[in-house]
Amino acid sequence: MASFDFDQAEGLRRMVAGPKPRVFTILSATSGEEKAAMLVNLGASLARSGSDVLLVDACMETQGIASRMDMVRGATLLQVARQERALDEAIQPMSQGFGVVTVSRGPRAGADDPQEQRRVETAFSALAVRADILIVDAELDRQDAFALPSVAEGEIVVQVANNPQSITAAYSLIKRLNGRLGRRPFGILVTGTSDKEAQQVFRNMALAANRYLAVKLHSLGSVPADDHLKRAAHLGRSVIDAFPLANASVAFRQLAGRFALPGMPVQRANLGI
Repeated sequence: MASFDFDQAEGLRRMVAGPKPRVFTILSATSGEEKAAMLVNLGASLARSGSDVLLVDACMETQGIASRMDMVRGATLLQVARQERALDEAIQPMSQGFGVVTVSRGPRAGADDPQEQRRVETAFSALAVRADILIVDAELDRQDAFALPSVAEGEIVVQVANNPQSITAAYSLIKRLNGRLGRRPFGILVTGTSDKEAQQVFRNMALAANRYLAVKLHSLGSVPADDHLKRAAHLGRSVIDAFPLANASVAFRQLAGRFALPGMPVQRANLGI
């Protein structure tokens, strides 16, 4: 049986002792392929900029980043919580420069067990101090909750594409989050479109969220449609590595700069209020 210290107070002391890691929880209203491309290339761009990055697959019902990258044989955070595996075994290093961690594979038994939930959260806290930035690939369950409730304390980012179905789905996610968490700001990342169109998508969403939910949105930027993303994926590489001068590479380097900065500047919509 793996040995792991699950003392809650010790975990908190470790968090306080060093710089607090930044946690970005990503909810996507795009296709699985587009979400995976964004996560991989954002993680690679942050790693290239000098940050220690972990991608955390916290999807229980749908296909998350770990399974899309075919990282299905390593230990899970749930196994660490149950002291079946060591924490180091749950971190799978990737050639793109970041690590991948899976919370659980499929709906987990005992998910309603408060004690087990606390142990998983403690394992996540111990994991967090291993990195500068954690990017959590998340989804909402039927109760509009996260598999790891603590990720709601970080910055929540909604990925959206420039089409009616995606915009509607993204607004629905914001509405559900607002109902569950109360009023708080959310980040918007638009992918697969031009900067001009992305700004318009963001502005329309920000106006609607402010008017009907009293929720403030901030723009994290956009990533254009670029065939180099698929070509890089087929090579098993990030776009900034395979095609550093591509438009998508430029966009991801800009995103990495925004994500990596503490208290990163945000672009708020001019709502006239």
